[in-house]
Amino acid sequence: MKLLKQAVRLTQSSLSLAIFTALSNLAVAGSQDNDNSSAYFQRTATYLVCENTSCDRNVIEETVAEIIATSKDGNILIYTDNPTGKIGFVDIGDPEHPLGLGTVNTPGKPTSVAVSGNYVLVGVNTSASFTNPSGMLAVYNLPACLSDVTSCTPVREIDMGGQPDSVATSPNGRYAAVVIENERDEDVAVDNVEGGLPQLPAGYLNIIDLIGAPEKWKVRPVQLTGLAEYGGNDPEPEFVSINENNIAAVTLQENNHIVFVNLVNGEIVRDFNAGTVTLRGIDNSDNKLIDFNSTLIDVAREPDGIAWLNNNKVVTANEGDLFGGSRGFSVLNRNGKLLYDSGSKFEYMAATIGHYPEKRSDNKGTEPEGVTTGRYHNETLVFVGSERANFVGVYKAKGNKLNYMQTLPTGVGPEGLLAIPSRNLFVASTEVDSPVRAQINIFRLERKPAAYPQIKSSRQANGKPIVWGALSALSTDKFDADKLFAVHDGFYNESRIYSIDISDFPAKITHETLLLKNGARVNYDLEGISQRSDGGFWLVSEGAGVSTTRNLLIEALSNGTVVREIRLPAAVEALQQSNGFEGVAVTGKVGTNEQVYVAFQREWKNDPPGMVRIGQYTPALDLDSAVDEDEWKFFYYPLDPVESPAGGFVGLSEITALGNGEFAIIERDNQAGPDARIKRVYRTDISNITPKTQAEGNFPVLGKTLIIDVLPAMQAGKGWVHDKLEGLVRTADGTFYAVTDNDGVDNSTGETQFLNLGKLLN
Repeated sequence: MKLLKQAVRLTQSSLSLAIFTALSNLAVAGSQDNDNSSAYFQRTATYLVCENTSCDRNVIEETVAEIIATSKDGNILIYTDNPTGKIGFVDIGDPEHPLGLGTVNTPGKPTSVAVSGNYVLVGVNTSASFTNPSGMLAVYNLPACLSDVTSCTPVREIDMGGQPDSVATSPNGRYAAVVIENERDEDVAVDNVEGGLPQLPAGYLNIIDLIGAPEKWKVRPVQLTGLAEYGGNDPEPEFVSINENNIAAVTLQENNHIVFVNLVNGEIVRDFNAGTVTLRGIDNSDNKLIDFNSTLIDVAREPDGIAWLNNNKVVTANEGDLFGGSRGFSVLNRNGKLLYDSGSKFEYMAATIGHYPEKRSDNKGTEPEGVTTGRYHNETLVFVGSERANFVGVYKAKGNKLNYMQTLPTGVGPEGLLAIPSRNLFVASTEVDSPVRAQINIFRLERKPAAYPQIKSSRQANGKPIVWGALSALSTDKFDADKLFAVHDGFYNESRIYSIDISDFPAKITHETLLLKNGARVNYDLEGISQRSDGGFWLVSEGAGVSTTRNLLIEALSNGTVVREIRLPAAVEALQQSNGFEGVAVTGKVGTNEQVYVAFQREWKNDPPGMVRIGQYTPALDLDSAVDEDEWKFFYYPLDPVESPAGGFVGLSEITALGNGEFAIIERDNQAGPDARIKRVYRTDISNITPKTQAEGNFPVLGKTLIIDVLPAMQAGKGWVHDKLEGLVRTADGTFYAVTDNDGVDNSTGETQFLNLGKLLN
């Protein structure tokens, strides 16, 4: 076989034009979903935390930005990196190009950070054990550290008497408050409650009077015992926020209690139980289905984060813990009266944008953990971070209610939330560093429509969203130019086809069609969909090469009824090594000249290196499913060589028919973030090329021409670049759309990119 004869034809001018078209189409027009007269946060940059030290895991295995603070001018970020025992500095004077300034060792494990004037206050855990907690407040001179990071050391280490967690400073710079959590051992059972209370020593609050130089600062402890109904002799303070009247709001998370402390005199002015919530229509089962049909009754809120809305109201992020996941956020006044509770709305919002973390359903769902507030353009905005769904919900405070504004996508595990209203900025930082690298996401409030999400779902008649995620393929609708079809892969059970309205931005999933085989729901690993001339579908399910999960070509009616499942000839099935079917396209008309084309992701046994199969299936030849009637024939498609410094593989992800014997094919590597290199769409032409059966062998090798390098369009979103560019279509007017697979928010940010790449071949 003369494989080297098959040249890859690259047209430079068409490539440049394609990239320009793709990037220009990322700007979204006004729509019914977004008011052009309003301002929304736009992501300006994503800074990888490892860039401040080393992104080589052999040098530093894990580095994060857990809690984040800013200098008084809003230009320098300071973050805690617990795994390395450091704090880091990042210059965001230009929020589109953040610059790492280096890191500084701390005397232990940093837990939190705040800034007062020229001083950085870092809570540091030095505990020998849960029963012998210790820690300090390490104080750094910020200007001195920035002038020479290499010689930066604390100007004072203040003994906290226990293990510190959250640190806050008062708006007037007069006080600091440090919660001394003295955290419990989650593996110890108390009264049959794993991680239950009491587990002494008890936690408390330290007030630091910031008078004069740090060596003159005084510490005043405030005991919090005897307040909570549960574990009253073992308060577990978690987070603290201070208002303009120098009142500190402190959450006792596992105690399900909130305490207000006057920092001036150290007196407790109010304390109350955070209460319970009954959640109806939620998912509390990890079963590979997002099914909002369960109820949780009287779940303790157990708030983690807390922030002042004004001097008389607080908002809490109700993470839940010992007694379940309360999955929302609340507004309470200073007397503890509940003014607002989000109920199931936070869960539904996550599902609407494809961010619902199904694998966490049996635990705490989206797990709202952090909350902060800021005054932007005479409006108070509330930011609620979802630790497990990887986003920040933004809300406008109106009276006692919080009205949804937008969703900001983040890295994995957003822990640090920082509002910088003086610069119209908001920053989120993440505490998870594998496999997605920990990052600092920077957003700026601009008078533009929200750029995210790029695709979302509609609400059903019962008020619940159409649930979706892990989109793996796209198809046009031959009968509606404004409609596409999509499927999800095997991350979820009960396979279904989604209908997508692309007439507006964001694209909207308006309907779902369950696949039914003999009246029963089916669980495929769908990786391809293509509509037939009669409105039905060809779909492909990727198999693992074992008897229980074969690669299947599936014929289905437009209503989702599975007509038949078609396997490869046995001699071909035996050659599978790893990845299987990864896309399907159809040409011709049903019953006459229909041909089906299936893309294989990677090489199978005996395939030449760098050559993957494209199978051609002819329905008219398949008269007996038990007999090989030469209905399957094959081409070889030449893959680009691996280009990523991280290695990995290159394979196919999609095939779509362009007409006249031409097809567009997604070719990609399995690398993400800064390691991503190959996210490309090629055109191949099978005209006058005859495929061959397995028995014949010597499959003809196709040529290919680059249509577009999609990587610049993926990078234009200023976020983490995902490895799985999965779906591709060309609509009747010539517009190309592509979609990424968010892996069901499992070891992924959960972000789905739905890209309008423009009219690339017109």
